[in-house]
Amino acid sequence: MSQRPPLPPFSLETATQKVRLAEDAWNARDPERVSLAYTESSKWRNRAEFITGRDEIVAFLKRKWSSELDYRLIKELWIHSENRLAVRYAYEFHDDAGTWFRAYGNENWEFDENGLMRKRHSSINNLPIKESERKFHWPLGRRPDDHPGLTDLGL
Repeated sequence: MSQRPPLPPFSLETATQKVRLAEDAWNARDPERVSLAYTESSKWRNRAEFITGRDEIVAFLKRKWSSELDYRLIKELWIHSENRLAVRYAYEFHDDAGTWFRAYGNENWEFDENGLMRKRHSSINNLPIKESERKFHWPLGRRPDDHPGLTDLGL
């Protein structure tokens, strides 16, 4: 069994690291890479969709990133416990018609002893925004360390 440090039990420091690693992976928009952070039988609830296992995670992410264009995400730790993290996040994207959105969400994560996520519950709302209202300005990929987080952006 492979491990994905940091491992539970989480401290504030390791929980914050875990959240940033997840943000970095999602911003890479590589479904196979992202899926490796989850157990083989990971269970998700994403909005009203229920997903089980890495194959379904990969299919879901391919579908997601084919319609959510120029996707940029910021995650922030809300609270942590031994093997659970609560995270809030926002991401910006546009659709094929060029309409921009900011999605706001909350996630609850549960990890196994190897640091793999076995449960992910996500609630998300999309808000149409004007392109001029965008706040996430960095080249596609990892958010630069000096780019403000959600709290600093007033989100």
